[in-house]
Amino acid sequence: MNSPAQLYKLQQIDLEFQRKRQALNEIELQLNDTSLATAKSDLASKKAQLAEVEKKQKGAEWELEDLQQKVKQIKDKLYGGTIKNPKELINLDLGIKELNKNVRKKEDELLQLMSEAEDIQGNIRSDNQKLEGLTEEWQRRQQTLIQRKSEVEAKLASLHEDREELTKQISPEALHLYEQIRTTKEQAVAKVERGRCQGCHITLPTTQWQKAKAGNLVQCDSCNRILYVE
Repeated sequence: MNSPAQLYKLQQIDLEFQRKRQALNEIELQLNDTSLATAKSDLASKKAQLAEVEKKQKGAEWELEDLQQKVKQIKDKLYGGTIKNPKELINLDLGIKELNKNVRKKEDELLQLMSEAEDIQGNIRSDNQKLEGLTEEWQRRQQTLIQRKSEVEAKLASLHEDREELTKQISPEALHLYEQIRTTKEQAVAKVERGRCQGCHITLPTTQWQKAKAGNLVQCDSCNRILYVE
């Protein structure tokens, strides 16, 4: 096998290695997908929010109970017959009215908290169902991705071995030229078909592509790629 043919084969290995390396990167990105963790975090946040609302609800229930107890105590005084002073009776009546206002406000607050807690509980139930489905899908995808990752890594290792073996057969000068061109072009070797360089599609002088066909290292005058003729 002449140098252009060897370099073309090396290029095929390098291009395939590049594709597999990109595929591996994409697999690793999917393996590190944070959507499941985000869903768990959102659910935990809603549960914490529910706990806070339930805490406020319990506090409001205690405050309401305390207000209702105070109303009862004042009513017992007001209607118990032990207090005869009209002014004091008026003050007790006013006190009951003020307390009843506070009772109604606290009842409204409690209803609002109960409604809020109910809404959050509904969201938590919905999120739990979604999380179960997401977890099952994630586990299936993980198994598939791990298998694919193993296959791609095995292929990369095989390509690396093939490259190492092939480069031993190529002269240092040819290999240096190939690597030098690759710093500026994705493909350093271009096929010649019907007298045209397939890198830049320029028609080549007959003597030029004939030299490449004979196995000489010839570069395209237009794009500087190494010419390869099958």
